[in-house]
Amino acid sequence: MARKEAASFLPAMKSHLECDGDELFGLRSCLRWMCLDQSNAGLAAVSWVVFFVLAVAVPTVSHFVLSYRPHRRPYDLVVQLSLSAAAALSILSLSAATRRRGFCRFLFLDKVAMESAHARAAHSAQLRRSFRFLALFLASCFAAEVTYKIWWYAFSVDRIPFWKDPVATGCVACVLELTSWAYRSASFLVACAVFRSTCRLHILRLQEFAAVFREESEVMPVLKEHLRLRRQLKIISHHFRGFILSGMVLVTASQFAAVLVTTRRHSDDNLFNTGELALCSIVLVTGLLICLRSAAKITHKGQALTSHAAKWHVCATIDSYAVDPVTPSEASAMAAPQFPHADDYSDEEEGGGSSEEDELEGTKIVPTHAHTISFQKRQALVTYLENNRAGITIFGFTVDRTWLHTVFMLETSLFLWLLGKTIGIS
Repeated sequence: MARKEAASFLPAMKSHLECDGDELFGLRSCLRWMCLDQSNAGLAAVSWVVFFVLAVAVPTVSHFVLSYRPHRRPYDLVVQLSLSAAAALSILSLSAATRRRGFCRFLFLDKVAMESAHARAAHSAQLRRSFRFLALFLASCFAAEVTYKIWWYAFSVDRIPFWKDPVATGCVACVLELTSWAYRSASFLVACAVFRSTCRLHILRLQEFAAVFREESEVMPVLKEHLRLRRQLKIISHHFRGFILSGMVLVTASQFAAVLVTTRRHSDDNLFNTGELALCSIVLVTGLLICLRSAAKITHKGQALTSHAAKWHVCATIDSYAVDPVTPSEASAMAAPQFPHADDYSDEEEGGGSSEEDELEGTKIVPTHAHTISFQKRQALVTYLENNRAGITIFGFTVDRTWLHTVFMLETSLFLWLLGKTIGIS
């Protein structure tokens, strides 16, 4: 009977694990329309052909044909190289990861079926929110790029020296440049949004994992679940470490090159020349910040789990002594000083607190049911969590807020050094 029930359950589970949900269908449609889907050989061939046309051929022709005079587009080389390198980095990262594990396993969507209904609904909402933000941001930047390109082609002093009809020539060149810009920018931002969605999914899993401390559970299941989460975060770190590190190097080099060419002597800096450079910088820096913030946030949640476990251990220890007949009597307890309960401040701080505060970072007392778990087991679990904190790592370095502060200080120091070499500040 049990085998029959298992056999009837497996097809439903298999169909669910094939990840045919609306969210994944929308994501696959987005990647397919952008020619980033490489789930089979035919789509991979189309993806690489589109990449070489829009990220290599069109920018090359645009730079060497439209910039036929040095003063016509002085910063075009930095823009074209930066966007093409970002698109190449994105498509290489996505294709390598999906080819090894498949798209569904790459995003860990095959594990969503084992989560609670609340976690599945929250993940669907987070996935929709991520790509809605991506669409709005990309549409805003594309509108600014369209306005800038139309203005540039309409009011440029020099015309493109091809064809007899300059209007038709300008329209064709403008459409090709806008298509290439949209493809390269969207490729980089989609890769960043995929990483953000993956991090958000595991943040939800960490929040679900924190709920086990409110239940009557043994230490061994908690330990196994934490090991599973750490393994998944290790896989994410392995998949995206090259993308994040290469993205940091790329964006840093792009911004330093932009500073170098705009602050050099006799540089012609105005909106007509630097508008496209500014839009390129906004897209690249925003994508990098999305990745770094998502990585730091999931690391922060993993570290908050240790604090939550320590609070659970303290509350369980206090409760166990409260029911112990050997403990001091009720009279001595009444003589102890009384402090306000943590819940008394919840209404006062509701208006000024963070809207994203969850159980991991809550300040309320944890209701425990851990009287059956010995003190030694709880202490061993807390010690383990303190020495094995979950988070995103890049070649062994944990991407947390301290790491981001260090990177920011290094970037600022290099930026000031570069300014000192170009405009002579001290």
